[in-house]
Amino acid sequence: MFLRKKKGDIQPEKKKKSVLREWGGAMVFAIVAATVIRTFAGEMYNIPTGSMEGSLLINDHLCVNKLAYGPRIPMTPLAIPLMHNRIPLTDSKSYTDAVQWAYRRLPGFGTVQRNDVVVFNAPGGDTAIADNPEMDYYQLCRIYGREQVLNTYSITTHPVDKRENLIKRCIGLPGDVVQIKDAQVFVNGKAAPQHSHAKHIYIVKTNGNAPILNDEAELVKVLSNNIYAYNFANDEADAAKKAGNVVAVDLYKSEAAGVAPTDAGAWVFPQDTMHYKWNKDNYGPLRIPKAGATVQLTADNIALYRRIITTYEGNKLEERNGKFYINNKETTNYTFRMDYYWMMGDNRDNSLDSRYWGFVPDDHIVGKAAFVWLSYGDNIFDIRWNRLMRSVKRLGE
Repeated sequence: MFLRKKKGDIQPEKKKKSVLREWGGAMVFAIVAATVIRTFAGEMYNIPTGSMEGSLLINDHLCVNKLAYGPRIPMTPLAIPLMHNRIPLTDSKSYTDAVQWAYRRLPGFGTVQRNDVVVFNAPGGDTAIADNPEMDYYQLCRIYGREQVLNTYSITTHPVDKRENLIKRCIGLPGDVVQIKDAQVFVNGKAAPQHSHAKHIYIVKTNGNAPILNDEAELVKVLSNNIYAYNFANDEADAAKKAGNVVAVDLYKSEAAGVAPTDAGAWVFPQDTMHYKWNKDNYGPLRIPKAGATVQLTADNIALYRRIITTYEGNKLEERNGKFYINNKETTNYTFRMDYYWMMGDNRDNSLDSRYWGFVPDDHIVGKAAFVWLSYGDNIFDIRWNRLMRSVKRLGE
């Protein structure tokens, strides 16, 4: 038997949500939506240093496209939404690494290409200086010794997806051979493109008087009464040659080929000056590891692959009596599980990049720098209007 609603029956009124509940619900929805977008589609990123000048400038704010290479599934899922690795105004971590998921990536629109400007997690960021993440812990250890660094600084550790974000240009892909000769980069034997806005230090020779250059040229050092070192963009080199009092303009080379720096702070990857007499301007040749490729392990080359085997790919490596043991098994070779990349800053003489910390693993890749949505100079009111909504590719040309 069914009871029909009679005309005129009074229906109970639905309980109206309080203003607090309505606002709370809206905030939860907004946070969830923003977190999903930030994780799987795109994220905002600020340029904090000058390593990518003059393609990208300090205080350029970018949109990073995570769909370009496929969004990475969070490896550290228990974290406060919309925060990277620290809670603002505190020294507390914004996550717990009690739960760690294996590296997985959803399909994207493409893969990393040569000359892409890429955002990625710092390869050396597993151990970092807590109150100054821009300092390189491993480089400090080489200069001062590990014990002094530990006694001087507060040290923190981060899982892969919570390491500091860096932005550089991809120079080499998995399987490529990278080499630097007299500050010129070669990939697979061919000279890499010289981006017009990328910077180098140039030696400017004059007729004895100070050179008359534009305001963009940064004086690095006066080498003699007629020789100066300036840092400026490649497209300014021709103008510098025609400037008043200038006789010649040439690329600066810090060390000759086959000479390793004597200063430990200037050592380049793999920081083995006995077997690798390399420096930042004369480097390699070096083949970039590719997933599935196998290398023979020797005492001469183990420095190149030790961090890959242990830190990046999670194996136990031991060296006993001239023999190698991986996960307690004797071996003479190793097969890479991941692809790796070679990243360099456009401000070549002022960039901490793959020349110093080596290969960038595939699981560290965050996304592709897409466009600048905000840019300003010394303060927020000094807007660089000519950079707003410009693609990173166009700015780097």
